[in-house]
Amino acid sequence: MRPTGSQVTITHGVQTATITEVGANLREYVVDGVPVVEGFAEDVLPDYCRNQVCYPWINRVGGPWEFSHRHATPNVDDVPHATANHGLARWRPFEIDHVGTASCTLSLVLHPLPDYPFLTKLTITYALADDGLSIHSKVENLDDVVIPFSYGFHPYFGVTTKNLDGATLSIPAEAYVAVDDRQLPTGDFPSVSGTKFDFRRSALLNAKALDVTYAQLTTNEDGWFTCSLQDANGVAIEISQDAHFPYLQIFTGDHLPEGWNRTSVAIEPMTSPPDALRSGVDLVTLSPGATWEGTWRITRIQ
Repeated sequence: MRPTGSQVTITHGVQTATITEVGANLREYVVDGVPVVEGFAEDVLPDYCRNQVCYPWINRVGGPWEFSHRHATPNVDDVPHATANHGLARWRPFEIDHVGTASCTLSLVLHPLPDYPFLTKLTITYALADDGLSIHSKVENLDDVVIPFSYGFHPYFGVTTKNLDGATLSIPAEAYVAVDDRQLPTGDFPSVSGTKFDFRRSALLNAKALDVTYAQLTTNEDGWFTCSLQDANGVAIEISQDAHFPYLQIFTGDHLPEGWNRTSVAIEPMTSPPDALRSGVDLVTLSPGATWEGTWRITRIQ
């Protein structure tokens, strides 16, 4: 049995990616025989939101909320923090709309639920090219009212060493999202300057435990933001996201069980900070019939 359903494999040169029917999850991405994402076997469920798609919210929601005169009550799955984490799409089967040699497209019509009482469609295209793996997403409002959502991905990027010791991270971001003891935003965006969160210049990850949302990302002239991870063996990747993903979560997995503890870094493109469905901060909204589109990319540079 495959808990994540059918497996779609695409290739381009020395690159191979496998995407699952359930959740449209990036189960594997390998370049020249070296895993880029820390994936999982096809006969198990992805744990710790491993490489999953997070829709119609990213990160966490702290309780009931209301929009367009509709009331939502998310199902709490992080009991210690009394929050609902990472959305609904990650456990639902997608339609496999297209499979080519180097690309595939999957889609999900999400019907109204108590957690999210709106009708929407999410379409994701994974495509391999010389510059790496690009992930293009489109959200369509199929409802007759304005809808809200936040959206993102939860990929874990592995290293070719035993753990993150000796790895360096570069994150050209000026601020981070302050959170309370439930890991919900307080509304403050402190500067990273002088904190352990400052990776504007490439810095070692040794002994640094990170579970933080970055904001005020520094972008290039085309509006793209890029961060990079390089392990102690010199193997390096870049994660780039367009202007539709103005936030980034970094999670070093320090509290994960032995065998997963600090063996990878979750680098998560996000449209909004945590709890955006309640706070409204940078929440994406769509009128009936309208669409939203955004792209991010993974490139192995060494």
